[in-house]
Amino acid sequence: MPKIPATVVTGFLGAGKTTLIRHLLEHADRRIALIINEFGDLGVDGGILKGCGIEGCADDDVMELSNGCICCTVADDFVPAMLKLLDRPNPPEHIVIETSGLALPQPLVRAFRWPELAARVTVDGVVTVLDGPAVEAGTFAADVAAVDRQRAADDGLDHETPLSELYADQVACADMIVVNKRDLMGDADALLARLRGEARPGVQVVPATMGALPVDVLLGRGMAAEDDLSARHEVHHHHHHDDEGGDDDHHHHEHEHGHDAFESFVVEGPEVSDPAAFARHVAEVIRAHGILRLKGFASVAGKPMRLTVQAVGPRVDHYFDRPLGSDPRGARLVVIGEAGMDRAAIERALAGEAVAA
Repeated sequence: MPKIPATVVTGFLGAGKTTLIRHLLEHADRRIALIINEFGDLGVDGGILKGCGIEGCADDDVMELSNGCICCTVADDFVPAMLKLLDRPNPPEHIVIETSGLALPQPLVRAFRWPELAARVTVDGVVTVLDGPAVEAGTFAADVAAVDRQRAADDGLDHETPLSELYADQVACADMIVVNKRDLMGDADALLARLRGEARPGVQVVPATMGALPVDVLLGRGMAAEDDLSARHEVHHHHHHDDEGGDDDHHHHEHEHGHDAFESFVVEGPEVSDPAAFARHVAEVIRAHGILRLKGFASVAGKPMRLTVQAVGPRVDHYFDRPLGSDPRGARLVVIGEAGMDRAAIERALAGEAVAA
């Protein structure tokens, strides 16, 4: 059986993790279960997501871990919670894990290599949510005093760690960095450019308002992060505790979901002659135009099978999945990215290479 994908959502208190997840649930086209790491007396995040009235999101699809920081309670809390979801008669199609504000993502990703989980679930991607205005100001969290109060209230905390080091760990582990609260920033281009320069190759940095990102941008990334831990180096290896006691809903005015910040369109073209060359060119087009996601199908000259193309950032996978049958020959690709992409140039590049490949 294929492994069930899981997405880890991390970031500081108030960055907007819960808002992003709620938006994801409202627009998801698959069965999603949630694991939310809260502890202490406040169950704010779980309360926001439980009983939220979103179709397909039942209360038993939301599991809260309240005995401590998720990166410190892997054996006692996290693995049993995962097994409970995986052992359901009708298991979820995707699992989303929201870490507490001061949790390290690396130990959590490492847990997916435990024998109980390794053959059944994989880390589809790590999404680090940043408070854009705070990071721009160099504070990492909108309310640093609140973060410190949460940290001081945790009796199990053994180490004091500068927020800058924890921030570096969260960014180092990310497959996607979401610069949230774009609506509260002036010109975000400088921060986005700096983060793109600091991130690992292939990591996407995208702005968002109220965590509104297309589902296909967040899910289905196929990163298998548990097999790539060496690239996600930790600044430190101490475990810290924090209660993600509430998220950023009270920081924002009401705002539309922000889908107009992203766009998608279909590119149709002739069939492909060389799948490997086509995949390489697709990667070049993606890099040149900042495309977030590309997926679709193509026929290959002289071949009876359909070629599937899936790209997350510059990483392009292609494979034959089934006979073409009555499908028309040619290429049909869906392109997803930030609004303002040069659609005509992308269409020319993709369609032109389909001929030349």
